[in-house]
Amino acid sequence: MSSRRTTAIAGSLVAASFSAVLILSATAGADDQGPGSDKGGKVVDKAPAGVELTTELPEKISVDNSSQKTDITATVKNEGTKESGEIKLLVVGFDGLTVKNVEGCSAIEKNSLPEGSNSGFACSVDNLPAGESKSYAVDATYDVSKAGKICLPVQTADGKKTYWQQGPVPFGTTNPSPDAPATPLLLGTDNKPVAPGADELPRTGIGRDVLPLGAAGATLIAVGAAGLWWSQLRRPRRSQEG
Repeated sequence: MSSRRTTAIAGSLVAASFSAVLILSATAGADDQGPGSDKGGKVVDKAPAGVELTTELPEKISVDNSSQKTDITATVKNEGTKESGEIKLLVVGFDGLTVKNVEGCSAIEKNSLPEGSNSGFACSVDNLPAGESKSYAVDATYDVSKAGKICLPVQTADGKKTYWQQGPVPFGTTNPSPDAPATPLLLGTDNKPVAPGADELPRTGIGRDVLPLGAAGATLIAVGAAGLWWSQLRRPRRSQEG
């Protein structure tokens, strides 16, 4: 075998190995949730002077189509110049998104959940220094045949004031692939689910009738009056009389 031919074969092998490394690197980063975002967030009640509380959710998540499991990182931040004092972060699921567990947090009793939600956890934050943040690992399931939303309110320890509320903000996809191993979902995107055999796709967006707020309540949400919305929804549910 000539030296020229040997060199050409060796070069091809090196190129193939380099391509394999690139493919493996891209696959390894496929589950990266990307940067955090405060999309869908708004100030509700005014925080103490020097305290500026916000939250972040990942820009994208991935749902396992066989188990419906997904992982979400919920972050609360103090972007002010003074410590927050004792606060709490709530993580609440709606529709197809069900919060199963939040590390270090306590489940909210069913009769204390806001109307329209299916699950929730409360995370006590003793004190958040200025410029600091705290992240929580959220275990959830997402039924991709439905729409799904998540909500992150930041409240005083007694729950009387809500300094910040992100959501309910949707995770979704406009290009579902039911036969794929996993479905990638983007924050702030209404889900366009595939429902085999159904006559029509489930409706998505704020106008859905799963949130029994009435026209006035829907209008308040549209103009960003989230504090009133939350106070209305978090009243304990009354049991129906026989």
